[in-house]
Amino acid sequence: MLTTEELKRYSRQIILPEFGLTGQEKLKNARVLMIGAGGLGCPILQYLTAAGVGTIGIVDDDMADLSNLHRQILYSTADIGKYKAQVAKEKLGILNPHTNITAFIERFSASNAEQICKDYDLVIDGSDNFETRYLVNDTCVTLNKSLVFGSIFKFEGHVSVFNYQGGTNYRDVFPEAPPADEVPNCAEIGVLGILPGIIGTYMANEAIKIICGIGETLSGKLMTINALDNSTSIFKVGKPQKQAKAADNHITATATSNEITIAELKKWLSEVPGEIYLVDVRESYEFEDYNIGGINIPLYELQDHIAVLPSDKKLVFCCQSGQRSKMAIQLLKPLYKGKMYSLKNGGDGV
Repeated sequence: MLTTEELKRYSRQIILPEFGLTGQEKLKNARVLMIGAGGLGCPILQYLTAAGVGTIGIVDDDMADLSNLHRQILYSTADIGKYKAQVAKEKLGILNPHTNITAFIERFSASNAEQICKDYDLVIDGSDNFETRYLVNDTCVTLNKSLVFGSIFKFEGHVSVFNYQGGTNYRDVFPEAPPADEVPNCAEIGVLGILPGIIGTYMANEAIKIICGIGETLSGKLMTINALDNSTSIFKVGKPQKQAKAADNHITATATSNEITIAELKKWLSEVPGEIYLVDVRESYEFEDYNIGGINIPLYELQDHIAVLPSDKKLVFCCQSGQRSKMAIQLLKPLYKGKMYSLKNGGDGV
């Protein structure tokens, strides 16, 4: 039951026909767990608190640092050296005293994951490393919790909804994590300060739609946003189908995930060059700076260029780390019937 003060506080969204009192009461009764109180976590926490989510848990063991402040706008200079989860709890409590907030000042790990998640209805992953992302996903699958996912990289961001009403989970789209030493973080590669705000608000929007049962979610879809050129794409993703092993007279990939090494690619190109079609899926400016040959089709433009990809050749995708090239295979699976391979580790620095 909403109080008079709550009715006034949330009046602008309650008057929405699609939302109404029912939607607001669902938000009040919702229990949401936020993994990470950094760049993505800040806008998500602020908007969900302001919207009237009744119970929020925050998991983060980091302290605020000066280098965080250009993008983690929940914190100020005075908060440097303080635990983010605790600072977030205090400031969000001022924003909306009707939201019950719990701060877990600990690292989300295999030893505490299920214990922390079990009392929440919805989990939102704003972590910044693959180890945590896979752990969050696997815990949600085990406990049958829906998961809102987001990630950022330089000028680009991804948003999706996993494990929702029998939909795909994170491992369906990204089966394997890359080695930890092969993926640069924000401190190494950089990130546009406003990007977490853009992606985070989309994630908060997905959370509200799931809680209230309104609109269409990103379950079974991967949304990508490039803040540099203002491009936005939504790709359909599905559960991978088990593929029968087939003999190939000329080429056989050594990895079950269709990954090949740079040595194998060079061998293929020397033995059967006419059967290989190399596609660099990095951005055009990256390709122009350095490449190992082939054609350049940025990852998020692949589906628009499906007609130029020959079905009678072996497609080999390459990028910087091997992650975008693996994603290329996932995105094209529903559309392309030929054989596709990903260059492992980006050929060690493509």
